[in-house]
Amino acid sequence: MDTGLLIVRVIVGAYIAAHGAQKLFGWWGGHGLKATVAAMGGGLGLRPAWLWATSLAVAEFAGGGLMVLGLFGSVGPIAVAGTMLGATVLAHWGKGPWIARGGYELTVTNLAAAAAIALTGVGHYSLDAALGLQLPLAVSDVVAVLALIGVVLSVVTRRDPQLQPQPQPQAQTA
Repeated sequence: MDTGLLIVRVIVGAYIAAHGAQKLFGWWGGHGLKATVAAMGGGLGLRPAWLWATSLAVAEFAGGGLMVLGLFGSVGPIAVAGTMLGATVLAHWGKGPWIARGGYELTVTNLAAAAAIALTGVGHYSLDAALGLQLPLAVSDVVAVLALIGVVLSVVTRRDPQLQPQPQPQAQTA
């Protein structure tokens, strides 16, 4: 079981951390934070876009990294699960289940893997086990509640992207 947890933690956590790094720093073909803010504000209608873009990218980067390391118990997997829940609801749900059409197939898969790690623990092959760390359950509960509140707030403060004001062409002067 510990080997299985390690494999899932490292693969899913590394991909999510890298995805967050694409959004934050523009690494690995990403567009960086400025473009992420524009996409989340314009395309997804999140407001304030800078707050949601930054917090989601940091949660992916840090949560994925903590998941890879098996550090601080379920904090990293909960952060990943929260971002994947938000991505599923805000960006992919309306496109159906399949990733080929931009759907939620991948986000739900990552959400399930992160939730499973959060519920089962990070396993013996982790920094927590090596260092003898065990966070109080209350810490995980607080992180989970904050993640859920974040998802709910991002949904209720969202503006319909189709109602966003579009830039008007400037009149040419002779």
